[in-house]
Amino acid sequence: MNEAIHFIRQKIITLLTNAITVDGEAVPVYNKVPQNATEPFIKVYSVDTEEIDQNQTSFNIICTTRIDVVTSFVGDTGGELLSNQIVSSILNLVRTRSSGYVDLSSDGFNVYTSVLDKVKYIEDVDEDKTFYKGVITLENRVEKTS
Repeated sequence: MNEAIHFIRQKIITLLTNAITVDGEAVPVYNKVPQNATEPFIKVYSVDTEEIDQNQTSFNIICTTRIDVVTSFVGDTGGELLSNQIVSSILNLVRTRSSGYVDLSSDGFNVYTSVLDKVKYIEDVDEDKTFYKGVITLENRVEKTS
């Protein structure tokens, strides 16, 4: 198999589960958000895989994963700060140097770079709540090892 992105997503979900807290409560981490979910929550999902460095001896890809942080406040009483704080905590865990890259060796892959492509913040208001979403785009360069 030449697809590593689902392994990366699984590792990120495992890494974040019970690791991010707000007021002493773990922020739930989802791949698919259930309809009864309440904010704040984190959603981790795969975006795309692109082959790079095409040659005869190796298989190298860039796997793009997104991590959404969703917070909300009644009316306009809250702010974006909680979303910023959760994003910062996530980046401390997922955006590391080589000693902290996700380990895919048992899956036949090696992550050799991890790059924060960007963090985008979105505000959305409905009649009851103001929602803040921090969207982290993370790129991992991966080579197939077996």
